[in-house]
Amino acid sequence: MTPQQYCQQKTAKSGSSFYYSFMFLPKDKREAITALYAFCREVDDIADECTDLSIAQTKLNWWRTEIESLYQGKPQHPVSKALVQPIKTYHLEAKHFIEIIDGMEMDLNFNRYQDFEQLQLYCYRVASVVGLLSAHIFGFTNQKTLQYALDLGMAFQLTNIIRDVGEDARRNRIYLPLDELAQFDVREEDVLQSLESDKVQKLLNYQIKRAEDYYDRALSELPIEDRKSQRVGLMMTAIYRTLLREIQADGAQTVLNSRISLGALHKFWLAFKVWFHN
Repeated sequence: MTPQQYCQQKTAKSGSSFYYSFMFLPKDKREAITALYAFCREVDDIADECTDLSIAQTKLNWWRTEIESLYQGKPQHPVSKALVQPIKTYHLEAKHFIEIIDGMEMDLNFNRYQDFEQLQLYCYRVASVVGLLSAHIFGFTNQKTLQYALDLGMAFQLTNIIRDVGEDARRNRIYLPLDELAQFDVREEDVLQSLESDKVQKLLNYQIKRAEDYYDRALSELPIEDRKSQRVGLMMTAIYRTLLREIQADGAQTVLNSRISLGALHKFWLAFKVWFHN
């Protein structure tokens, strides 16, 4: 199995909405973004699946060393080998890969976030930085596109957090800011025990509004001259925003007890429509 095949398998197996957008890219960009996404999956799986914190920390530290080795031309892991050409072609900086690892490390050290400022740092590291690297792969001519990529990454991560509230709670994780729980008179126990209520509904609608604001902000920041090159981000926006609106339409509190998702054909159709119109 080649490094590229390994990354392709890793990405396809995840079932991510991103996968359906990558299909529309030319081969070199598709392989580059698939390798980047495979890297994210590798380090995210460590944070999610390792129950022994010391082992998880050791694995993340190994990846820090592996990124150094990658930029010294001595990669060992299939994902790192698949990234060799993309980091040269698209001028991807090592510090951004390290920031992603820093974000995953936060999952080892925190299972609660006191306020949005603290959560924002987490989202920046695990999602906005990925958006930044992706923007370089897709291509841009206007520097303002980088701010679009940062805010779009934030919108995606906030959508993930809303979708996964129940799933995260069953792992004793609450990504909703605790001061906002208090603002809506929702207790941690209400979330952990998946207790649906009007208060929880209002809390989650508040989170949805914030995510929608980030989508609006990002789209307003994308320069017209870069819309075509950044189409994949627009495709992912169509998929994620449709998911977010379905969550709200179903009653946001239902995410406590079920995971709402879009079907594969629906995702592909949304991606195709954006590709066709841009």
